[in-house]
Amino acid sequence: MGVRITATGTSRAKDTHSIVEHSGRAALQSLQRAGVRPDQVGVFINAGVFRDSNTVEPAVSALIQKAAGIGLEYGRDDPRTFSFDLMNGAVGVLNAVQVAASILETGSAEHVLIVSGDTHPSLTRSAADDEFPYATSGAALLLERTDEPVGFGRVHVANGAGAPGVESYVDTATMGTVGRGLMTVVQEPGFEDTLHTVAAETARAALADAGHTDLASTVLIASTPSAQFPVRLAETLGIAADSVRTADLSEGDPHTAVLPLAYDRAVAEDSFAAHTHVLFVAAGAGPSAAAALYRLPVLAGTPA
Repeated sequence: MGVRITATGTSRAKDTHSIVEHSGRAALQSLQRAGVRPDQVGVFINAGVFRDSNTVEPAVSALIQKAAGIGLEYGRDDPRTFSFDLMNGAVGVLNAVQVAASILETGSAEHVLIVSGDTHPSLTRSAADDEFPYATSGAALLLERTDEPVGFGRVHVANGAGAPGVESYVDTATMGTVGRGLMTVVQEPGFEDTLHTVAAETARAALADAGHTDLASTVLIASTPSAQFPVRLAETLGIAADSVRTADLSEGDPHTAVLPLAYDRAVAEDSFAAHTHVLFVAAGAGPSAAAALYRLPVLAGTPA
């Protein structure tokens, strides 16, 4: 048994800066691509961190779920969709995959839908800048159980020593009456080197656990604290630079959405054709990292 990606969805349109809208659109697109009805989604997980107006309550997953039109029926015998936020920075999507796999293995849900994405809380911009280094976008991974020998292997996680590397907070001493539109992001000098170390360690653990040594057939999709980070990580792992796949980074780092955005782009461009596996590696504040090896279906180039 395995857990495979049934379909992906993305949203980067400029008509809104709301992460609720972007993630809702991505979720709906993934269902439409897969031909899956909303009532077939048993669990809905939001891994995004930076949200509209620094919303704290209710859970943003519930707002996105409503925007996507999933699980809104309330009759006695109507199917239920359980939703929740799972926030662990850039590592959150792979943490959500880990949770989804456990749920799907029990047979208690037909599909699990993971959404991710971030926006500046002011809702006034989509591109990253020196003060807020994350681009606005929404992405979705629709997952299902399969009896075929494809899909995600075990998700490996690790934490590095020392300071967190990246910290984000609302400065209550200066927020005044506009705190819902502010966010301070502090990146420590050399944080990318720290992330590289823990990411490489975790990636090697995922490869070793799967007994996978054919790196020539392996695509690397990794976090992008910088545009060069995935290529540098690939070199460390022994994966060819031309086997690295990234999201569109023209507006900056998509942060929690980068893994599904990169996978979606690679499928759309049919760039998996010569490969059998994808190594997903996420790294972010903590410092922390997660990695999982994904075995592609035979028809990997078929749009998801």
